[in-house]
Amino acid sequence: MAASSAAESASPAASSPTLGSRFAEALGRKDFDGIIELLDPKVDFKGLTPGRTWEATSAEAVDGILHQWFEESDELEGIVALESDSVSDRQRVAYRFHGRNPDGTFVVEQQAYYAEAEGRINWMRVLCSGFRPR
Repeated sequence: MAASSAAESASPAASSPTLGSRFAEALGRKDFDGIIELLDPKVDFKGLTPGRTWEATSAEAVDGILHQWFEESDELEGIVALESDSVSDRQRVAYRFHGRNPDGTFVVEQQAYYAEAEGRINWMRVLCSGFRPR
């Protein structure tokens, strides 16, 4: 999915997309198999949405959570913002999607902090705005 207006910032030495931006782009395509490939099989995941907290200790469990967050009827139309950076030994990615579902059009934003080992995300905390009317 191409970003219509994305601002990505990372360390000047970074020449390839971060794991976080790859995660956001895969989520924007609802490429759940691609997301599983980015996650350590024993990832430590926690998420906070407007009405609930979520926890998982495996890539498969994260997949189940993401399928609940972005259901079959939720069509994501594009990434409208994407930023990645680091905070000391943690990485940060923020992304915003426009979408539509039977309830109408929406915007949703998530902010995630994560750590990686051996090329995969092994620790992640995600804060979600929820689907907001657009």
